Amino acid sequence: MKDWPLWEVFIRSKNGLNHKHVGSVHAADAEMAIQNARDVYTRRNEGASIWVVESKYITASDPEQADAFFGPAEDKIYRHPTFYEIPKEVKNI
Repeated sequence: MKDWPLWEVFIRSKNGLNHKHVGSVHAADAEMAIQNARDVYTRRNEGASIWVVESKYITASDPEQADAFFGPAEDKIYRHPTFYEIPKEVKNI
């Protein structure tokens, strides 16, 4: 087990549409990772779907560069919808 790869686990609950990261498991392959994820993270019937991804295949942004990476671009005015007119019949915006 020490040499088994780490897998990230994502669960979609019965009430929602999005998969959410719930934790990690070690497993020899993808099938075992799904079984381990089911046993560890869905013991109370709270899941409708499980995704597992081997951790080495995940690429993430650097949290220390969040301001530069996620900050708004002032030269792209379409990202700031303040000049759009919303029709009266459109609700919940």
